[in-house]
Amino acid sequence: MLRTPGDPPPLPTEPIADYTDRQTHTKNEGSARFGQDDSRSSLLANAWYSTRDLAACLRVNTSTLRRWRTARPPQGPPFVSVSERVIMYSAVDLEEWLRRHRTVPRRDA
Repeated sequence: MLRTPGDPPPLPTEPIADYTDRQTHTKNEGSARFGQDDSRSSLLANAWYSTRDLAACLRVNTSTLRRWRTARPPQGPPFVSVSERVIMYSAVDLEEWLRRHRTVPRRDA
């Protein structure tokens, strides 16, 4: 794909960070499936994007994403509040949200 000087950086294809779980688990806990939905990929196995990364991809300001999140009811793509200051967006959720908001013009219009 050709990029021009004003284009935002492409989204990373790898997760932003690797998190390791150092907590010990019991034998039964490790094999338990905590309500995992088989129809969707595991969220932990997919990429996650920060507010800054997603804003660059969608070509909107980070304040736009913040406004969408704080609207009542919330707007924009689904998000996860990791902490008070850290908001992350799943690539899976983002793709679903974009597909739902896609407009396909009719040919006879």
